[in-house]
This record gives sequence, structure tokens and C-alpha cells, in this order.
Amino acid sequence: MSLSPFHLAIPVHDLAAARTFYGKTFGLQEGRSSAHWVDFNFYGHQLVIHEHPETDSQRHAGTNAVDGHDVPVPHFGIVLQWDEWEALAERLKSFGTRFVIEPYIRFQGQVGEQATMFLFDPCGNALEFKAFKDIGQLFAK
Repeated sequence: MSLSPFHLAIPVHDLAAARTFYGKTFGLQEGRSSAHWVDFNFYGHQLVIHEHPETDSQRHAGTNAVDGHDVPVPHFGIVLQWDEWEALAERLKSFGTRFVIEPYIRFQGQVGEQATMFLFDPCGNALEFKAFKDIGQLFAK
């Protein structure tokens, strides 16, 4: 399956902290930048962090109950291969990352079983990273 890269621009109220988080903690390759924004290669997609005053959703994340957890909303992320997800979870743990929802397997034994983890960047943007043992269940009902 071939996907077109998406472009996502998010607000960050501390450009330096966000640049370090995405560049060093995640190890994302930095692209173009200015004094007020930075492009990153987010697993083949274009993520741009834009310096912007703190937003209400960054200060007070909403939640939605999913599989017994309070999932932060809004959030964004990527679906990785299982081994990539495991490696990322270990990398984030090695950096002392505080998770909103620790890495675990959600919907065990059900349609859509997946590995998932949630965290916030230094500016309060929520991220989810997930993986499916069977990627064919990505959109299964």
C-alpha cells in the first residue's frame, strides 16, 4: 500500500524545547527551518512545529474513554510496524519520557488488537503511537 505523505503543522509555545524533543528524543531528521518554525521528517511525513502562544487544548487536554483509559483529545501520531513500535517505546523510556498511557496492548483478543502509547510533547500536544500485529485490522469493524 503506497501512501502520500501528509503535512501537519502544530503550535508550540517553546520552539527550542519542542525542537529538542522531536529531534533528539524521537531522532527525527530536521528539514528546513526559520526563527519561528521547524520541519521534521515524521516517518516519511512532514511535521512542522510553529512557534505560537499556548493554546487552550495544550493547557487543558480533553479526554475520551477508550479501553479503560482516558485518551487525550486531540492527538496525532503514526501507525508503525510492530518492531518499530517496540523500539520506539524502549527509546522513549530510555529518555525518561512520562507517558499519559504507558505502552501496552489494547483490545487484546479482539478485532483491532494493537500496541499503543500516549504522551505529550513539551508544549502539551498529545501524541499516540500504535502498531498492529495484523495491519489488515487497521480499519476493521
